[in-house]
Amino acid sequence: MRYEVTVTVRSREAEPQPSASPECPGEDPLCNQVYEWTGLDWLAEGSFYLLVKPVRIVLILLAAVVLRHLLHRAIRRLVTSTSTVSDPAILRPLRERAPAGGNGVLLQRRRQRAEAIGSVLRSLVSAVVFALAVLLVLSELSFNLAPLLASAGIAGLALGFGAQSLVKDLIAGLFMLLEDQYGVGDTVDLGEATGVVESVGLRITTVRDARGVLWYIRNGEIIRVGNKSQGWAMVVVDMPIGFADTEQATTVLRDAALAVAADPELAEHFVEPPDVLGVEQITIDGAVLRTVAKTTAEGQFVVGRQLRRQLAAALHTSGISAQIVAGRMFIARPGGEQESAGSGGAT
Repeated sequence: MRYEVTVTVRSREAEPQPSASPECPGEDPLCNQVYEWTGLDWLAEGSFYLLVKPVRIVLILLAAVVLRHLLHRAIRRLVTSTSTVSDPAILRPLRERAPAGGNGVLLQRRRQRAEAIGSVLRSLVSAVVFALAVLLVLSELSFNLAPLLASAGIAGLALGFGAQSLVKDLIAGLFMLLEDQYGVGDTVDLGEATGVVESVGLRITTVRDARGVLWYIRNGEIIRVGNKSQGWAMVVVDMPIGFADTEQATTVLRDAALAVAADPELAEHFVEPPDVLGVEQITIDGAVLRTVAKTTAEGQFVVGRQLRRQLAAALHTSGISAQIVAGRMFIARPGGEQESAGSGGAT
């Protein structure tokens, strides 16, 4: 007997296949994850623009703010430490101009320089950090930065040509601060203007001269600077002695100069004891002796005035001044007028 066995194989119902994955920009993992969770194409594709983009922009701005804060804090700490230590390396001039030890005026000058440079650095850091942040945000918003950067380059070039003097003034002012060429309270010679510096900026320096005129000078126009208030100064006094004995006159002037240096009110202004160098020149009125004294920058004027007064008094007391007058010859003119034979002399 033949049996036929029929085997019926039931095929399992076809499982539903997921639809094609959404078009996620840049194969964004969040987009794919949202699609796996929800199975909604529009929500997965929109998550990139509704979540990823705003989060990235917020993170960029937050990072810019934090970075700016950290850099500003570092600059403030650097400025504080620089203005308080005795020998800061960052503000050390190209050559040392101050005497050893320093004083309160030197510390105040150093503090002003440090604060000015710190202000410039903070402004520069803020501009750079936020400019980069703006470019990154525009890139996240799918802006094409190539035309923007090209336009900015052209605008910067045009601005550079149109404002050459302004850029020159700012750069000159920055280097002036870094090199400590002069500061507030210094007596300087800037060519056209000579006087006391009242304010120093990155673009303008103001100087008040001996007549009270306030000069506004652009830093880019300053070619050379003669600073009479940095470090030490040399007081030079030339005294005419006529045809008197030079050895006697040298002794008289040296004793008078040493007496000025021994004055308790002036002793602190002398860096080295004064000295009479000897005959500096010979004129038709006789010899001229030179006396020099090395003083502090702030004491040079008071020492110079006192030294001239004492030297003139010493020559008068010793009788040398009378010999100068007696040595002059006068030629009588018709009508009773007299003319001195010597028409020149030391000043």
